[in-house]
Amino acid sequence: MTKTVLLDIDTPSILLLGSAGMLVLAVGLVVFIVFHQRKVTRYQMQLQKMEEEQQKILLNASIRWQEEERQRIAADLHDDAGPLLATARLYLNENLIHQEVSVQLQSIFNAKQIIDDTIQLIRNISHSLMPPTLKNFGLESAVNDLFQKMNGSGAIYASSKFHNYRERLKPEQELLIFRVIQELVNNILKHSNSSFIRVTQNCYEDKFIVFIQHDGKGLTQPEFEKLNRSSTGLGLKNIQSRMRVLHGNINFEKDSSNTFFKVTLEIEAEKEFIEE
Repeated sequence: MTKTVLLDIDTPSILLLGSAGMLVLAVGLVVFIVFHQRKVTRYQMQLQKMEEEQQKILLNASIRWQEEERQRIAADLHDDAGPLLATARLYLNENLIHQEVSVQLQSIFNAKQIIDDTIQLIRNISHSLMPPTLKNFGLESAVNDLFQKMNGSGAIYASSKFHNYRERLKPEQELLIFRVIQELVNNILKHSNSSFIRVTQNCYEDKFIVFIQHDGKGLTQPEFEKLNRSSTGLGLKNIQSRMRVLHGNINFEKDSSNTFFKVTLEIEAEKEFIEE
């Protein structure tokens, strides 16, 4: 009889204790979820802030690059073209008609020579903005032309191979890709002490892929991203800003054999539309 009473008393206590335990567990779970969600939200906000800061850095780099280009062009025109045209004007002054014919002819000839030099100067400036080989024959020819000039120095061996470049990309895309390749090659020449540079191209579905390999000192992706977040490395920021305009990806890595570094450019191909 006594045992039965004890069982009747213990059973509600056990149920109450179990309910309390379940309640504590449920409350603890809710608190954990709330704190975890807050932690995730804070992390997402920090990540968004970092991305915004990165976008700002890249935008500023792009603006600085464009401003430097404008200043360079303005300086070339002011320092070189300006004096040439001013000199030509001296030869063609209003007193020329009062000079002897031989003097007139000589002045006209001198002015023509100066004007021809000015035209060549402006053409060179124009070519620096849009290389004629790139404009007329495409990215493959422009890269080959760049490497041919590099090989002429004898300081480095440069080669390129385009495997399936049958259709040209849009001109603005080709120019941006060429500028990225040009900037990467310049960095390799200045900082890597390489003996060779090799560029290869392939297309996979709608992706335009460019590989740049060299055997000197290079970067890995974490190093590239760290430099992009710093206040230095304007050239690398220009590369990243151009890749963003191209809606492309860039990846720096060291080959598994540890014999060379590789840079991979992956871009959404936009083919040039040619009217029939």
